[in-house]
Amino acid sequence: MRPMNFQKILVPLTGLAALVLAFYRYGWAGVAVVTGGIVMFLLLHFTRTMTVLKRASDRPIGYVASAVMLNAKLKPGVTLLHVVAMTRSLGELKTPKEQQPETYRWTDGGLSYVEGIFQNGKLQSWALTRPPAEDDAAAGGH
Repeated sequence: MRPMNFQKILVPLTGLAALVLAFYRYGWAGVAVVTGGIVMFLLLHFTRTMTVLKRASDRPIGYVASAVMLNAKLKPGVTLLHVVAMTRSLGELKTPKEQQPETYRWTDGGLSYVEGIFQNGKLQSWALTRPPAEDDAAAGGH
């Protein structure tokens, strides 16, 4: 059973409460103003999401310019959409679809990669993995 995400309940309840308060204080004119504000909020969120996804569509899935820089910028609790905006790339899904937690990987040109574990769309933990350096690999063979 999935834990309850209170944001999914709290945000609509706040909007409803604002509508009720606006009607109580200002009548239908207040409802119109609050409705306009709610619609503007939804349009801004939709536009941001579409902009991030449009930028991500121009890159290969799971690619990032620098895995080390991504590792340095990540913070617990950021959303998957925020990470996609930072990398400008959709992450490569490593876990089966619809299974929580989800693991995504972003790899750079040097084959270093960052794997992030997301629970309900929020980053829980991540790890940077770097390939062995050529000098280390050559020294180990002799």
